[in-house]
Amino acid sequence: MKKYVFQFKEGRASMKNLLGGKGANLAEMIHIGLPVPPGFTVTTEACTRYYKEGQKIAEDILEQTFDALRELEQETGKKLGNPDNPLLVSVRSGAPISMPGMMDTILNLGLNDETVEGLARSTGNRRFAHDCYRRFIQMFGNVVLNIEHERFEDIISGVKKRRGFALDTELGAEDWQDVIEQYKNLVLKHTRREFPQDPREQLVMAIEAVFRSWNNHRAIIYRKINKIPDELGTAVNVQAMVFGNMGEDSGTGVAFTRNPATGEKEIYGEFLLNAQGEDVVAGIRTPRNIKDMAALMPDVYRQLTDVCALLEKHYKDMQDIEFTVEKGKLYLLQTRNGKRTAAAAVKIAVDMVKEGLISKEEAVLRVSPEHVVSLLHRRIDPEAKVEVIAKGLPASPGAAWGHIVFDPDEAETLGQQGQKVILVRTETTPDDIHGIVMAQGVLTSRGGMTSHAAVVARGMGKPCVCGCDAISIDLEKEEFRVGDLVVKKGDIISIDGSTGQVILGQVPMIDPVLSPEFKELLGWADEFRVLSVRANADTPEDARVARDFGAEGIGLCRTEHMFMGQDRLPVVQEMIMAETKAEREKALAKLLDFQRQDFEGILEAMRDLPVTIRLLDPPLHEFLPNAEELIQEIAELKAAGDEETLKRKQEILKRVKALGEFNPMLGLRGCRLGILYPEIYEMQVRAIFLAACSLAKRGIKVYPEVEIPLVSNDNELKLLRELVENIAAQVMKEEEIKVDYSIGTMIEIPRACITADELARYADFFSFGTNDLTQTTYGFSRDDAEAKFLPYYIDHKILTEDPFIVLDRRGVGYLMKTAVGLGRGVKENLTVGICGEHGGEPSSVEFCHEIGLDYVSCSPYRVPIARLAAAQAALKNKKNS
Repeated sequence: MKKYVFQFKEGRASMKNLLGGKGANLAEMIHIGLPVPPGFTVTTEACTRYYKEGQKIAEDILEQTFDALRELEQETGKKLGNPDNPLLVSVRSGAPISMPGMMDTILNLGLNDETVEGLARSTGNRRFAHDCYRRFIQMFGNVVLNIEHERFEDIISGVKKRRGFALDTELGAEDWQDVIEQYKNLVLKHTRREFPQDPREQLVMAIEAVFRSWNNHRAIIYRKINKIPDELGTAVNVQAMVFGNMGEDSGTGVAFTRNPATGEKEIYGEFLLNAQGEDVVAGIRTPRNIKDMAALMPDVYRQLTDVCALLEKHYKDMQDIEFTVEKGKLYLLQTRNGKRTAAAAVKIAVDMVKEGLISKEEAVLRVSPEHVVSLLHRRIDPEAKVEVIAKGLPASPGAAWGHIVFDPDEAETLGQQGQKVILVRTETTPDDIHGIVMAQGVLTSRGGMTSHAAVVARGMGKPCVCGCDAISIDLEKEEFRVGDLVVKKGDIISIDGSTGQVILGQVPMIDPVLSPEFKELLGWADEFRVLSVRANADTPEDARVARDFGAEGIGLCRTEHMFMGQDRLPVVQEMIMAETKAEREKALAKLLDFQRQDFEGILEAMRDLPVTIRLLDPPLHEFLPNAEELIQEIAELKAAGDEETLKRKQEILKRVKALGEFNPMLGLRGCRLGILYPEIYEMQVRAIFLAACSLAKRGIKVYPEVEIPLVSNDNELKLLRELVENIAAQVMKEEEIKVDYSIGTMIEIPRACITADELARYADFFSFGTNDLTQTTYGFSRDDAEAKFLPYYIDHKILTEDPFIVLDRRGVGYLMKTAVGLGRGVKENLTVGICGEHGGEPSSVEFCHEIGLDYVSCSPYRVPIARLAAAQAALKNKKNS
């Protein structure tokens, strides 16, 4: 018979896919001798079978579960449902890949009207026993019976209000008995059946509920964001309860072996006396700093310090530990690699190399390229004058501003519309994740540094301020108060997750400064990577930023962006409106100097490095006014009687209509434009070489690479190569100086890929323009697809990824691989790169490494990400070879 249930002592850390992360790590901690309450794991395979068999637990799995329960009862000397010495268990989820807070947990399972009395007798503490029972009914009622959490909280609030109490801990045994009766009535009213009293029935229902939570809304969203496969399933861990709510010598907490926000080597975390674990992570009570334990529980704190050191040494990574203290004894309930900010991830990786725990290669592999994005976010200008209205806990660094919203659904809607919002909540729950995703940042009035909001925001690289009890939130009025100040929905605030400050209004931001550790890590990455990394840059400023971030050249300079300036656009329009070649050349002569200055600035900023300059690519109508707007203007001018302006606008409209195309993506653009109107490309090439020669005369080495766009036929490339060579020769002769240069093409048409051997005869380099190659391969426009049907395709798994974000290896990638092989078959030293947006996406960079490209090119702020991704691709390839 296949084994679906394992005792903790039967597992190891290597069994994570089967036992889930939590179960595997509990097993591992037992093997290294740490104090872990005993228990067993129902495997992920049982979960996937549960879904395959119509959401029902098979009889053989139930049989193995109850066999494991009997073994647990023997080990603990307690029995589930025994009224004199009851065994209570926790039932927790545990996915193979950590999904903190996304799935469900149930504590104190096994309590009923009889066993609660037995627990009271065996512990001599009636208040504790009834507190556990009400917690169990509340969690079971919410997780298993789908009763809203707030319904239970309202009952407690009512009892506290009648008794004149402010805190849950002030309620006594009789108060909790009152709460329990009201809870049971709520369950009866909601479900039309009594609260289940049979502990074995409770256990089966709880396991089923945890299996179901694998597909709850928040878990699905989390997996989608973090690209976790849906088919993995979750394990279920059934573990003997230990109790942190037995008085002031008991407690519960979360500890990180290093600071997850900064990476500093210090125990970091929070705890609560006389509490259970959910009180900490749910943010219901604002906990105390873990360092306070040194004074309150010195022996336990010493034990915890030793455990942290042991676990970090064993796992060779920063650990996130959940623990409970029962009457002065420490128990470990979980360890896992801790979620951390990008800054912390970098510092921890570099420090662990210096401490001898890991190698440089492991450090480079450990830092997520996606995570690094948050290091490149802007922060509040320290010189700015700001109005700080409140201060909370600095839970996730970075800064953001936005319009206040109090509802996660509204945050999601507004965020999708492109509005900047700050989600303000009393405390967040896992159900808020869709709002957190679309918000710029999160502010909560309750909860600590390990609360749900803090952990999720850190994982996403979003700023978060937690536990800001200075703000009083009124969800009905959709406002919060700070003293006499009222801040309403829609008002703008800024938050600084590095300091915990809440600031009224929008504050100025400044560019990030990379830490010494990050620069050191990228230096190590450069030692391992094979791919060169260039940047897409259209201005000297962009080029300088790219160079500062380590770019080794420019892989795409889009000349059309230079035409859009207010001083140039009228001249461009004059060129387009020209009826004859002579008129067109007259306008182009005015543009020549603009272009020369642009190219000179970019080439100088990238001195000693290659700069790929793409000749004009988009269709000409893009530089003219919108036809509908012109028609409206013409109507207004007719009414006003302005004949002179009217005539000019009518001529422009006529030209717009003449240049208009049914599908401009496939029309008169790219090299076709240069062939029909060669004077445009002649002007651009002349400007490139005038700039290059000017710099060469000043002793500055430059390497212009002239790129012909949208080539699909070798005759196109042959014709335009001759044009470039002729103009280059003319300019260098006139300027009496030579510069090295090369001529190549952007590969962005399927036909170009499958005839790359023909193109290679006339090209010194290929650069894949994968934005257009994806459009022409799939046969749909990016803008239309993303607006109309791509989200549906991805949600319904017709496509697993947006092909404009993650390179499509099967289709587009196959064409690229074909082009590389054909091109280098003709010209062995052909340089090949990529300049589409995929050049900065980690998995796409990995593919570029695998097919032997020479470089990737991406936006300046993604250069560090591409450098790291390229190194990781090389290291993974080496490991797998």
